[in-house]
Formats: sequence, C-alpha cells, structure tokens
Amino acid sequence: MATLTATPRKKTPPGISTHPAVRKLLALAALAAILTPLAAARWATGTWPEELTVDLSTPLATASDWIIDNRDTHPLFLHFLGHVSNAVVIAVRAVYLALLAVGWAGVTAVSALIAWRTAGVRLALGTAAAFLTCGLLGMWVPTMQTLALMAVAVAASVAVGALLGLAAGLSDRMHRILRPVLDTMQVLPAFAYLLPVVLVFGIGVPAAVLATVVYAAPPMARLTALGLRSADKEVLEAVDSLGATARQRLLTARLPLARGELLLGLNQTIMMALSMAVIASVIGAGGLGDRVYQALASVDVGAALAAGIPIVLLAVVLDRVTGAAGARLGQAPPPNSRALWAYAGTAAVAVAAAGRLADRLEWPDGWVVGIAEPVNRAVEWMTDHLYSGVPVVGGTADWAGRFTTWVLDPLRDGLQWLPWWSVLLIVAALAWLIGTWRTALTAVLAMAAIGVLGVWKPSLDTLSQVLAAVAVTLVIGFATGVAAARSDRFERLLRPVLDVFQTMPQFVYLIPVVALFGVGRAPAVAAAVVYALPAVVRITAQGLRQVDPAALESARSLGATSTQQLRQVQLPLARPALLLAVNQGVVLVLAVVIIGGLVGGGALGYDVVFGLAQGDLATGLVAGAAIVCLGLMLDRVTQPTERRTAKGA
Repeated sequence: MATLTATPRKKTPPGISTHPAVRKLLALAALAAILTPLAAARWATGTWPEELTVDLSTPLATASDWIIDNRDTHPLFLHFLGHVSNAVVIAVRAVYLALLAVGWAGVTAVSALIAWRTAGVRLALGTAAAFLTCGLLGMWVPTMQTLALMAVAVAASVAVGALLGLAAGLSDRMHRILRPVLDTMQVLPAFAYLLPVVLVFGIGVPAAVLATVVYAAPPMARLTALGLRSADKEVLEAVDSLGATARQRLLTARLPLARGELLLGLNQTIMMALSMAVIASVIGAGGLGDRVYQALASVDVGAALAAGIPIVLLAVVLDRVTGAAGARLGQAPPPNSRALWAYAGTAAVAVAAAGRLADRLEWPDGWVVGIAEPVNRAVEWMTDHLYSGVPVVGGTADWAGRFTTWVLDPLRDGLQWLPWWSVLLIVAALAWLIGTWRTALTAVLAMAAIGVLGVWKPSLDTLSQVLAAVAVTLVIGFATGVAAARSDRFERLLRPVLDVFQTMPQFVYLIPVVALFGVGRAPAVAAAVVYALPAVVRITAQGLRQVDPAALESARSLGATSTQQLRQVQLPLARPALLLAVNQGVVLVLAVVIIGGLVGGGALGYDVVFGLAQGDLATGLVAGAAIVCLGLMLDRVTQPTERRTAKGA
C-alpha cells in the first residue's frame, strides 16, 4: 500500500524588501513622489518663502525695551530677580576679596595642600607650578577673578544639579519629565545660554554666573540620578529589612553607593563651568576670558596666549584633582591622615600669614615675564614665511583659502541652492533611517523652525561649516582611534595629549588657529576639528577595544588577516560606539563653529556676537533660537540607536 508523503515547502529566503531600512526608504520615496511636485509647483525657489516666516524682531525688541524700562521698578525685578542678582554679585565679590586677602603665596600654598592630600606629591607640585605660572604671566588678578566666579557658579551648579538629580533618582515620573529637558540642554552650544540671561539680568557678573549655572548643572543632575537609580538592589533590600525610613535609606545607602557618580558629576560640572565662565566674558564676566576676548578682537595673539595659558593650567589642575579624588574613593585613609592634614594646614596658614605680614599679597611686578611681544614677533614671522609662498606644500593661508574655495563655498552654495522642502525631506530621511518616526518628526520640526525664524540662509551657512568640520574630524578621528585600538604603545603616547585637549575650554582653541590661519570661516572649522577630535578618538578606540575577543579569535582561526578582522569583525561589532562618536563629534563641532563667529566664522555665530556686542538682543535671540534648533536637529539625525532606545525617543 502506497503512502502519501507531503512534500515539504521550501522556505523562501527573506527578500530585501523585508529589511526595515528598505521599507523606510520605499515609504520615503513614495512620500517624496507625492510631495515634491506639489512643493515644486507652489514654491519654485530654493529659499524659505517669506509668507512662512514669523517676524520676531518687533516683539523681541518690545520685550527687551520693557525689561530695560521696568528693571528698576517692576516687583518681579525688585523682589526676586534683583535679590538674585545682588546675591550673586555679593558672593563673587566676597570670594574674590578673600582670595586677594590670602595673597598669592597663600592661595598657592592652600591649592598645593589640597592637591597633595587628594592626589599626591606630584600633582601638588604641578598645582603650585600652575599657579606660579599664572603670576609669572602677569595674570594673577584675572585668574583670581575667574576663580571667584567659578567658585560661586560651581557651588550653585552642584546644588541645583544635585537637587534635580535627587528628584529624578527617587521619582520615576520626575525622571521621565527631566530626561528630555536635560538631553536637549546637553546638546545646546554654550553661546545659546548667553542671550536669555542677558535679556533678564543685563551685561555683567550676575548674567555670567547664571548662564554658567544653567550650562553646568545638567551633568551633575544626570550623574546624580544615574548613581541613585543604579544603586545595588540587594543593599537597599538589606537596609529595608532593618526597618530604615526613606530618609535613612537615602543617607545611609543610596548616597554612599552613588559617591562615584557624584564625584564624576562634580568633575564634569567644574570643567563645564570653567569653559562657560571663559565664554561668558563676552557678556562682562571679566577675568581671564575677558583678556582672551579683548585680545582676539584686536587679533593680538600674544596677549591672547598669555591669558589662554592660565586657563589651560586651571582646567588641567581642576580636572586632575577631582579625577584623583574619584579614583581614591573607597580607599582606606592612611593611619596618620588627620595629623598630615593638620600639619599641612598649619604650614599653608603660616605661608599666607607670612605673605600678609610682609605686605606681599599682590604678585610683584618685577616677577612678571611678558610673552606677548615675542609671541607676536613669532606670529609676524609666520605671517611672512608660513602664510604663503612655502615651496611644494604652500602656506597656511593658502590652505585656508583653498579649503574655503574648494570645500566651504561649494558646500554652502549647494545647501542654499537646494529647495527648502528638499532639505526637510533629507533631514526626515536621515533621522528616520537610523531612528523612529518620532525622531524624524522632531528633526524636521526643528529644521522648519529655523525657516520660520527667518534665518534660513545663515543657518545653512553654519550647517555647511559643521558638515565640513565633521567630515574632517571623522576621517582623522576614526583613523587615529583605529591606530590607538590596535597599538598599546601608540595609545599610551596619545593618552596625555587627549587628556590635555579634552580639558581645554572652547575659547582657547581659537588662539592657535588665528595665529596660523588668520580670521575667517576656515580657522573656525579648524578650531572645531581640534576641539572635537579627542572625544571621537577616545570613543572609537574604546569601542574597538571592547569587541568580544571570542569573535576576533574565531576570525583569526579562519585565517582572516588583520585588515579583514578590522573591516569584517571589529567595525561592525563596534557600530554603536562609532555612531556615538559621530553624534558627539557633531555636537562638539557645532559648539566651536558658533564661537567661530568671534574670528570671522560669520553666519549664526556672527549674529549672536553682534547682538551681544551691539545690544541688539532681537537679532541675537533669533540667532540663538536657530542655534538651538540646529543643534537639536543634528543630534536627532546622528543619535545612536542604543542611546535613542534608552531615551525612549
């Protein structure tokens, strides 16, 4: 008897149309086929149509005039904002006078003492040398002004950030509310924070301190919330089993377990506050940043370098001391720790008292070493010998001119030639391909808001500079990161260079590029590249080093060469890290391209600088809002998948 057997159906391999990216492309193609003819028929020109813009200059000018006219009479200013402004001025002045009263010897001794007890003898000597260098350069008083502003801004930033982080760490609802706010604040360039506070508080120290607090508080809030929410569940359950109240559980378990994140938040807050305190010199913060700003305005590279070196030294010292404090966290103190603190404190007080009794509080004028003149002579020599006419390679000015002519100008003209609706379609496609429709909608709305504000062309000019700088940054950064991941020796040599570059405030990067390339858009791009490179290199190298060793061993066992392992195993598995490197590179580049308005970068950065310098807050605020939208769009378009999923975007 014959039996019938069912012939098994062959499984059809999945077609290319089942891939999510392909489906998204097909949907975008269909949408473009419908919208493009309609948009082309309605808006034939490439520029943003006038009828879709909203003129904010008149209402902003009216609001600015109202604030100026009522700043001394309205109850909001008299009974709240005025008290805040006065408290900031009093606090900064009190710290500044205290530093001057201690004297240069006392400040140096106390700083070295803190560095010694926190990080050891080597860093104590480096700290003392850094403060002495500030005096030798004739920058002691501006350094104390910057330190005073920093002390008040960091204290306020830590307090505000810790309170917000505490709320987000203990409440899921508050965490969901604060997360998108902190995400947005993290991608905004520093310049975007200046104009709103100037509008309310005017030019001066209060506006500078409050802008610094707004800029520096988010890292403290994020890391505090992270530390509280990632506390060991078993420890918390053990504390609960002992009958501890919510307050006792917070003080005895959650906060001690989050000490590492809290110290990291303090470190990041200090570094961001120093960066912002320097940038805030544009709105009257004074100190070292004001010296750099005035020198750059007059293209006095020597004076800018004399003020820039103390900024770098302060950044390195603060970063190393707080980093060492975090590294020593949890280690048992030496048995004679209190005695050492007492002896060192007594020695520091003795040094400060000796300086005061000898009436040597101010840095002696005879000890100042002027570097501005020799530096300017070196710059003049570079101008005469390196700017142009160098055989074979050409000069730095030639490089800047060719980069502007061959890259920046065509890229800017191409973006401005594109119809505005096609730019929106491109933004939507890029954001949706790597994200969700919510991500694409946010990016498109942010880009459309730029057109509504009436600054479409300058925004595309800024975007062209960002794209050019990001391309150069990624090429150099990925190549350097790959080399660092494949060579331990190269990574060790590169690490201190990256450490120094990552601690330097954004403002300082403008000094060498002005010396090398003069002023213009190319120097602004060069400064942005140098500023963003360390983060791209670090993230790339770390991502490649964290690839599963088993996957590499399997590839080697199959006879894969070193290049094949990199191309077929390491790079695909490190894709999340590479996407994160792209995202961070874009955000960091945008921050410096905007500041490049100070050295001839033009576009939105120039509008912000012009608005601040001329008191034209309407122009500056519109440009600041466009910068916010541009930063939000770029962040969404380049946001890594893992980070986007974690945010729930």
